[in-house]
Order: sequence, then C-alpha cells, then structure tokens
Amino acid sequence: MRLALAQLNYTVGAFDANFARMREAVERARAARADLVIFTELAATGYPPRDLLSHAGFVDANLALVDRLAALTDDALGLLVGYAAPNPSSEGKRLFNAVALCHRGRIAGTRMKSLLPTYDVFDEDRYFEPAHEVAPIEFKGRRLGVTICEDVWNAKAIWPQRLYHRDPVDEVVRAGADLLINLSSSPFSLGKAALRRELVGEDARKHRRYFFYVNQVGGNDELIFDGHSIAFDPAGRIVLRARDFDEDFLLYDVPDAEAAGSIAGDVAEVSGGRIEEAYKAICLGLRDYVRKCGFSDVIIGLSGGIDSALTAALAVDALGAAHVTGVAMPSRYSSGHSVRDAEALAANLGITYRYLPIDGPFTAFLDTLAPVFSGLAEDVTEENLQARIRGAILMALANKFGAMLLSTGNKSELAVGYCTLYGDMAGGLAVISDVPKTLVYELARFVNGRRAVIPESTLTKPPSAELKPGQTDQDTLPPYDVLDRILEAYVERSLDLAAITALGFDPALVTRVIGMIDRAEYKRRQAAPGLKITSKAFGVGRRYPIAASYSGVLRGLRTL
Repeated sequence: MRLALAQLNYTVGAFDANFARMREAVERARAARADLVIFTELAATGYPPRDLLSHAGFVDANLALVDRLAALTDDALGLLVGYAAPNPSSEGKRLFNAVALCHRGRIAGTRMKSLLPTYDVFDEDRYFEPAHEVAPIEFKGRRLGVTICEDVWNAKAIWPQRLYHRDPVDEVVRAGADLLINLSSSPFSLGKAALRRELVGEDARKHRRYFFYVNQVGGNDELIFDGHSIAFDPAGRIVLRARDFDEDFLLYDVPDAEAAGSIAGDVAEVSGGRIEEAYKAICLGLRDYVRKCGFSDVIIGLSGGIDSALTAALAVDALGAAHVTGVAMPSRYSSGHSVRDAEALAANLGITYRYLPIDGPFTAFLDTLAPVFSGLAEDVTEENLQARIRGAILMALANKFGAMLLSTGNKSELAVGYCTLYGDMAGGLAVISDVPKTLVYELARFVNGRRAVIPESTLTKPPSAELKPGQTDQDTLPPYDVLDRILEAYVERSLDLAAITALGFDPALVTRVIGMIDRAEYKRRQAAPGLKITSKAFGVGRRYPIAASYSGVLRGLRTL
C-alpha cells in the first residue's frame, strides 16, 4: 500500500483556501499512484478552532469541506482527514474530534479521538466528547489503526505518571489493527520533536507495526506547529521523516503485512540543535501570524539593545527586509552608542530606518504635569512616560502605514514586570516573549554566525532601558543567568520556594523573584499575544488569577 503524507499549513476557518491546498495534495497523491493520502488532526477547521466550534455555521462549513474532499476520491485513492463531527447522542458534548476515511466519493468510515487534553494550551474537553471505544478501519485489505494526536501520548513505557487510564494505541492493536496511523496537530516546544520520536518509535517496536505520524505545520496565534511528520518500521527504525517548520509531501510503500524487512524512505534533514530549532520556530510563527492576520509589513522600535536587534533580524528572515521598518526614538538619557548601534543594525539588515527623537514630547508632558507633580521627586513615573511616548509614536506609524507593531520584550522581563504597560509592551505580537534573556543572546549569536548583522557592541554592553542616567537592568534585576534559572524552575516546572532554594539559590533572592512574578500577572494579562517555544509560556497556557493572595503559599511562608 502506497501512503502519501500531506504536511500542510492551514489557516483556521479559511475553508476555501485550505481545501485548495488539500486538493493539490490529493492530485499529487493520485499522480503518484498512492492508495491513501493522510492529512492532520482537525485539518478541516484548522487547528486550534477554539470557540468557533460553538457556531453551527462553522461546524457546517467544516462538514461541507469533508464532503468536497470525499468527492475527490475514487476506487483507487482514499484519504484520511481530521474534522469536527457532530455527536448524534442527546448526551455528552455536541462534537467529536474525529477522522473521516473518504473513499469512492463518500465518507466510508469515521473514528473519534479518545484522549482529550486539558493541560497547558489545550482545552479539548471544553468542546469534544471522547471516543468510548476504538476499532480498526478496513481499507484495501488492511486494518488501519487510526488514532488522533493525544491518543499516542499515554504509553506506559514512557510516562512514569500517566494522565489517562487508557492507551488507545494498545486498544486498537488488540482489536486487530495491522497498520498504525496518527493524525496530529501537536504544537512545538523545545525538545518536543525528540519526545514525539520516542513515543511513536516505542509504539512501533512494542506492537511490531508500521506507525505513520502526520503532524500539522505552521503558526496559528501563539502556537507554532513544526511538522516533523515521521514513520517507523516494526523494529522501531525511522523510515520516513518530513522537514520541520515547512510544508512537505512524502510517499511510502508499506510492505504486505506478512512481508519481512522494510524499505528506507525519504528521511529529511531537520534542525541541527536547540538554537536553530528555536530560531526557525519563531520565524515561522512570526511570518504566519503577520500574514494570517492580513498584514504584510511590520514596525519595530530600535533601542540599540539586543532584544530589538534580535526581533528585527527575525522579522527580516520571516518577512523580508522590504517589509520591516525600524524606528530609533532616543531621549535625553539615550547613549550615543545606542543610536549608532540601531542605525548600524538597520543598515546591515537593509530595512527602512526612521529617527524620531522623543525629547520634545517628553518635555511637553513634563511641563503639562508639572503643576500636579510639584514638590514630588522624579521616580518610575517619568521613566514609564518615556516608554509610553515611544509606544504612542510606534502605534501612530503602524496605524498610518497599515503595519503591525512588534513588541520586543523577552520572557525574563515579562516574567518580573520589567516592562511598561502601554509603552514597550504595545504591539500586535510579542515576538520573543517566550525567549529568556540568556537565550536571546544565544539566538543573537546564531544570527551573527550566519551573517554579522547585529553590532558587536550590542552583544557585549550591559543591557539597559536607558530611562534615567547610568541605568542598567542589573540595578533592578538579578544577573540574567541567575534570574532565568529561577524563572525556569518556578514558571516552567512549578517548583515552590523550598524546592528552588534546594537547587542552590539564595532563599531571599528566590522569594523576591517569585513575588515579582506574581505581582506582574496584571501586566501579562494585557500583553500582546506571544509565540510559544518553551514548555510553559505566559498566555493561554498559564492561567493565574490577578486579584488573589497566594504568594505566601507558593513561597512556603504559610500553609493552608
């Protein structure tokens, strides 16, 4: 049996455009004499559709798309596609996360997702009824064991603490499946591709079956899908692998069930390590977010610092230099080298460069506020005022020229609130909001390793907001290598004060950092969407209350 794996980039709700992509894949599969073309989880809607599933018209459009796909099939060629299927029962959720087998011009069978994740960014139990039983689907003499995404994430050999009481892959094999297929829309995070390979390879070995895993690619809102579709033979060897962070189309001839041995297929090269993987992911997420939101151009405030430099480099790689404008907005506290670094960066990248000093507007604001602020010492108010003037200028440029403003704050700053609401937090997308400061430096050096565009002084000078004389980040924050390790422990691993202190950190420092993180929740709730690349990003996957008093419990200072 010849299988075609269609790793495509879908836009949520763009039914006609998505159908056109899928029809092209079907025709490629037909031309290659494939028997079955496999699409991904919820390909008919785009993933994740979220509350669009509550609209009957949206669900109907997804059903119509499946019917259109079914009409493309014939006796020779079938397809598997993920979609939202109505639940005919009067009990349970209204929909299933389902897969349709289309063959001979009609829907020949359906299978439902069993395991519905509700952790991190997932909320599938909000919309879907789980499958209550699994069974293979007969197709051209093979018994296909079709599962959907999370169904493969509960193998006993991999997880010391399993989230579910069922293993759908085990169940479908016991029911007689001789060929395993998983349709997935699995979001990217650093290191996740290796874990997927382990999961799928383990099931292939355990059950002595070919296992084909087809994953979505592309960015949808804060989520990035890396593709990286893969297949294993019954011995657990990789026989097929798609590109990561790009669309791909692969063919594989599966031997008869009784045949011995396997055939090596197209095993694409994928990203060479954590830094390259992170860079490619952010570029893909940035490109798709901007374009799928209907923009072509972006604007970035250039401070001469490393965060805005990295963001500009990412934007150029994602969109092209002709679509990027950098704006330098120095104040009375800006150093000469920062302005020079911003200008040099823009020249190196070949982007449009604007120079708009803010001392005039800043003076006007100070004069306006002088009667009210009389007798009061300058403090963070005046610092934030400069950031907000810059935010207003950047938003004005974005409005006037129909561009999207990209904010440039990193995860370390966002975590502890070292950012200004309605100032440097302004924008339509927070490009590096899930990139800790130490990783910012690694990514910047990765950029320069390919072509030296970020000035060396940007990489070596102490980071500073330059909102008052002689200011550096470390006046307020711990050294970033220390801060980032505490953040990783508290935000990504959910460790409390005692556990973090046990890693070798000063208890007073940990208490201070945790307090800063907790207090900054109100800022993060108002931040632009950010691209997720770590196991726990700020945003929809981390849901903490604002009006609450829990810090003492999490720091171990009081008990319940």
